[in-house]
Amino acid sequence: MRLSSARLALLYTALVTLLTGLLLASVYLLTRSALEREISAVVRAEVEDLADDLRLGGLDRLVATLKLRADSWGRTGAVFLLADQDFHPVAGNLSEWPRDLPATPAMVEFDILARERDIHVLHPVEARIERLSNGYWLLVGADTSERQNVLRRFGLATVWGIALTALCVWWLGAAYARRTARRVRGYADTCENIMQGDLTQRLRVDGSGDEFDALASAVNAMLDRIEQQTTTLRAAFDSIAHDLRTPLYRLRVRLEEAQLRGAGDEAQHREAQEVIGPALEDLDRVQRTLATLLAISRAEAQGVTTHADQVDLAALASNLVELYAPGMRAAGLEVNFEAAGVAPLTGNRQLLAQLITNLLENVLKYVPAGGQVRVRVASAPNSIELIVADNGPGIAPEDRAAAVQPFVRLGDSSRTPGSGLGLSLAAAVARLHRARLTLGDNSPGLIVRVEFPTDARH
Repeated sequence: MRLSSARLALLYTALVTLLTGLLLASVYLLTRSALEREISAVVRAEVEDLADDLRLGGLDRLVATLKLRADSWGRTGAVFLLADQDFHPVAGNLSEWPRDLPATPAMVEFDILARERDIHVLHPVEARIERLSNGYWLLVGADTSERQNVLRRFGLATVWGIALTALCVWWLGAAYARRTARRVRGYADTCENIMQGDLTQRLRVDGSGDEFDALASAVNAMLDRIEQQTTTLRAAFDSIAHDLRTPLYRLRVRLEEAQLRGAGDEAQHREAQEVIGPALEDLDRVQRTLATLLAISRAEAQGVTTHADQVDLAALASNLVELYAPGMRAAGLEVNFEAAGVAPLTGNRQLLAQLITNLLENVLKYVPAGGQVRVRVASAPNSIELIVADNGPGIAPEDRAAAVQPFVRLGDSSRTPGSGLGLSLAAAVARLHRARLTLGDNSPGLIVRVEFPTDARH
């Protein structure tokens, strides 16, 4: 029921069932009303005929007519009874005046006991009571059991009709919902592969020409254009990076040679250090920035689907924490690592190591001496979670979304070296592994959570 198509199918089923129920109920009520009017009309006509016999031929003719019709019960279900002023039977096919009937002209309903196939059966009767001109009472009615049977069968057919209509509509709606869900699921899987970096994927067009095909064709055209532009940008970026790398390397070599040539004269050496030293630091910063941009570009371009390394995230994080622990202790930081067993993932070992490295380097940059760092890898039924937490200055809630964007540096950026690409690269690697990187409050400090989904496991 989370799918809109399933909810729509249920709504249509309820609507069609309601309309069908109203239609069949109306037919049922109209049919019952018509049968009741027919019986009333027949009874009224019989009463008028018998009253005419009394008026034209007197009581003897009326009695003779009733004797002739005495056997009508078996053929038509007709009921006749002529009684005197004290309700004693005179003629007809009833042996006595029915009990509890009003002593006044009216339409009445009662049951009579009839013998059928050696058993006694109650039959409902609808009759009319008339007071004749000579003071006698005349009861004329009809057996309504057949009418009730017809209405009962009609009602049962109505219920079955409503139920079958609801079932058929729901079956058709469920089939449509399943078909829609299957196509949407296929589109979602394709989009997931595209987000992992495989821009060659396209939405399936089945040739039906419906709105899904129209949507898929429009999206595929957009993807063709994006792939073309991405290929062009990637080629341009790789070319620029390649063209810049060689001149930067040559520039560094020349600066180092100039620095060495001035080593003989103390004054010249000091002058060279004042000029060349900052230049080399700036050059290192440019080279690191360029290397990081290339790493992000390659990670986004290749996608995790091209790598099938079986990585134990707990072991990988343990090795990297052990590698950085001496530097952290030298900076006055206390680092702790926690892991409960293995945490197997399928992905790119080098990129996962880069993710953990960037998080640890951020701790070294921003957490002051005396701080505490906790690295933890935890396995859950549906995910594997990597946590890096510290008690440093942290990041304000309103700045956390911007902190994972490229070239964003928060606070006083002049105090810490860097280009603002560390968290950006970590977030890119997380996306490639279908993981979610979030920044939170460690009270005090920052807590970084990277949650890998279950299907990224080994």
